[in-house]
Amino acid sequence: MNNHSIMETSLLSTEHPQIEQQINKTSVIISLAMLLLGILLFTYSLQQDDAETTLTMLAMTTGSILLLLSLFRLFWKSKEWVYVSTGSRTRNGSCYFDTDHLPDLKSLLSEHTFTSSIKAEAKASGNIRMDYLISDDKAFAAVQLFQFIPYTYENASPAYYLTGKDAARFIDCLKRKSF
Repeated sequence: MNNHSIMETSLLSTEHPQIEQQINKTSVIISLAMLLLGILLFTYSLQQDDAETTLTMLAMTTGSILLLLSLFRLFWKSKEWVYVSTGSRTRNGSCYFDTDHLPDLKSLLSEHTFTSSIKAEAKASGNIRMDYLISDDKAFAAVQLFQFIPYTYENASPAYYLTGKDAARFIDCLKRKSF
């Protein structure tokens, strides 16, 4: 099966105009509080006369760990993807199916018919991978199918973008792990 005519990029590597990355203010505040506490503990450990006491070593170790964790949270965990229309946070994931369900899944996604069941159960692994990006408020979903061709998953469908009731029905099917 030649899938090279379908777009070469994956769902999660392309941008959608309704999805944008925003700073999570709560995460930034928590990171800054951890950073401040880490600096205070580390400074406390350096100001002690007896540097070999258990309390001093504990303060230095805890301060160092808090400093590193806060920097990690600040630079890598402080941003989140948001569905612009509703301001709802999005999350992504994957589920897997058997190969014989590929035509049914393609038809289900292209026609947006999530009310009829095709008896496809999502599994922990399989030859068909469905990547999805869904909003927490069930107002947006982006879905793409991939097929395992030895050594890699290749595109088996274009990316489908669902909004409103179509997105809500898809997310309900996803939660049931049954399409």
